[in-house]
This record gives sequence, structure tokens and C-alpha cells, in this order.
Amino acid sequence: MFKRIILIVMDSVGIGHATDAGLFGDEGANTIGHIEAVGGTLRCPTLKRLGLAQIADIQRDEEAVTGLFGRLHEISKGKDTTSGHWELLGHPVDVPFPTFYEGFPQEVMEAFTRETGYGYLGNEVASGTEIIERLGAEHLKTGKPIVYTSADSVFQIAAHEDVIPLDELYRICKITREKVCIGDYYVGRIIARPFVGELGHFKRTSNRHDYSRMPEKTLYWEILQQHNLQTIGVGKIGDIYAKVGISESYPTKSNAHGMNEAARLLGGQFKEGLMMINLVEFDSLYGHRRNVAGYKRALEDFDYQLGGFLDLLEADDLLLITADHGNDPTWTGTDHTRELVPLLGYWKGLTNPIALGDRSTFADVGQTMLANFGLVGDVGTSFLDYIAQAKS
Repeated sequence: MFKRIILIVMDSVGIGHATDAGLFGDEGANTIGHIEAVGGTLRCPTLKRLGLAQIADIQRDEEAVTGLFGRLHEISKGKDTTSGHWELLGHPVDVPFPTFYEGFPQEVMEAFTRETGYGYLGNEVASGTEIIERLGAEHLKTGKPIVYTSADSVFQIAAHEDVIPLDELYRICKITREKVCIGDYYVGRIIARPFVGELGHFKRTSNRHDYSRMPEKTLYWEILQQHNLQTIGVGKIGDIYAKVGISESYPTKSNAHGMNEAARLLGGQFKEGLMMINLVEFDSLYGHRRNVAGYKRALEDFDYQLGGFLDLLEADDLLLITADHGNDPTWTGTDHTRELVPLLGYWKGLTNPIALGDRSTFADVGQTMLANFGLVGDVGTSFLDYIAQAKS
């Protein structure tokens, strides 16, 4: 039906607490609704034209809706990036990844020191920006990397690029992935968190790199790849899926860079298959930092780029837009929130609204993409029939 499918993941753009949010302490969370309630009306006419205001608690525009829209429920047992993305491609996470709310056990840190050859600072639950300011002076003096975690299943390693060069930081992370965080400590991601600047003025850079755990089940990427379809990841997609089933990976520096890279690929080497784009700044710069104004501005900037991106679509392109979890910037703490996520869709020639209602798993997205190419996966229910009816 379509030759090319473009899937944009607005990292952390939730649209209201999930039915099981109480299990996560997130009942009442509402990322996009609270951004508008606190920060003022969201100026995102393109997203609203696709149906965002029909499924989220934001003000509706008078312009007619000409998009596909619905809400996705998550069945994975976590509210982290890996769980959300994996479920989208047919791999729900049935057993939560291990988390360490009091830092990592001594045996893990002893293994870290033994295997990497480095001591460490920190080893605590912390905000990344806060901990580098607090421990940065000691890091500059001792050369020891800063280790921290969060409510997510992550082992984060921060280092000043002038103290531990990028290649060395990446080597430390790779060793931690392969030899330290194993067995009962097999966390979802090891994350390199490089920073630059002077004492009191440190700034994290875009040279972050994630080392994901390996999937235990078949990802829908692999099914597409086995049938000679292109599988392209833009942004941190390659890292999230540990490059499994992904033939081409294009890291990016920002949301805007991600959209520009997607546009470049759309106009050139992307011919047939799936291109998936992660826009991480909603989450990393604004959600975790509880920055309502910044999050609102980022949504509006994305909406502006999206308007131009729609004009690049051809007759055999399907655009889908969703998220992987919530991160309400008005919520307590600094972590993700368990929320429903939006599902928006568009193709050239669509003139009427298509309401999909509530979908029982993120994997409906992946199953629909497979169905488009005459394939089928184990998890999810395709909504391709809704699209076919609208096109006929």
C-alpha cells in the first residue's frame, strides 16, 4: 500500500496518565495537558490538524482535522525509553529491567573498577546536570568518572571531554555493558554522558551514546530486513535497539537536526521500508529538567518543522507520529511518567479525520507497518484496514 513508512517518536510526549499509572506513582500525570495548563496555549497547528487536540487535553483549533489519531496503551512493565521503543516494534518488556534506587551494589562497583581500571565518584540516584556541578571539581582533580543512575534502568557515566576523551569514555561504557552490568545487574542502558566547560559552567554535550541491552525476542525491524526492506534509524534509534535489524543508523545532535536528517533521507537514499526517528530533546532537555517553558517551545518548534516535512511526502509515503512514555515537566521528581501516548498519521491525499480510539498496545504500530508490506508479527493488532478504507 505504501512504499515508505516514516515513524517519528516524540520522546516523552505523553497525553495523560495510563490506567495503571497508580502502580508507578503517576496517577494524574499529563505531560502535554499540563504544559498547556501551566505554560499557556500550545501553538501547534500542524499537530492539531493531524488530530492531537482530539486525543490530548489541549485547546482545539477551528481548522478541520485531516489526520489519523488515537491513543496507545503500554503493556510493558516499565516506563522507560527502551521498553516503549521495543514495544512499538513488537517486543513488549514482560519483566521490568532492574533499577537501583540507592545506587549500585558494592560488587558492581568493584567490578567496574577492576574491569575499566578507573575508580569512580557518585554512585547514587541523581540528576545529571546537578551531579556534574556537585562532583565536577573532584572529577577534574582526580580524573575519576562520575557514576549515577535514576528511577530508570540505567548506569550513567559522566566525564569531562578534556579529562576522559570521548573514545575512552565510550570504551569504559562498552566494558561496563559487556563485563559489569550483567546477570542480575543487566540494566536497560549504559549511557555515556560527556560534558565540557569550566567549573560552575559545565554543559553536557550532544556526544551522548547509549549502550542498550540486547533484545530477547524478534524485533519487527528484523522481519522487515529479512524481506529486503530498508531499515533506517535516525537519532538514538540505533542505540535503543542495539542496532538489531537496523541497516542504516544516523545519530543526530538535536530535534531539529533529526528532522533535517529525515528530510534529507526522504529526498535521497530512502526508497522502500521503514525510517524511524527519535526526537530526544523533549525528554532530555525539558522533561527531566522539569522545564515547562522549554518543553512548550520545543513542541512548537517541532510543529513548525513538521509542517514543512508534510510537504515532502509523496503519494506512497505513510507518516506516523507517536511517543515512548511520558515525562510531565510539572510532576514531582525528575523521572518519566506512566502515560498514554499519541498516535497520529498522515498521507498525501488524506482529507478526512480517522479516529482509531484506544489501542491496547504500542505494538499495534509495528504490526500495522508489517501488514503494509504483507508481513505479520506476534504482537499487536494492525489498523491498516482503517487506512485502506480511507484510501479507497
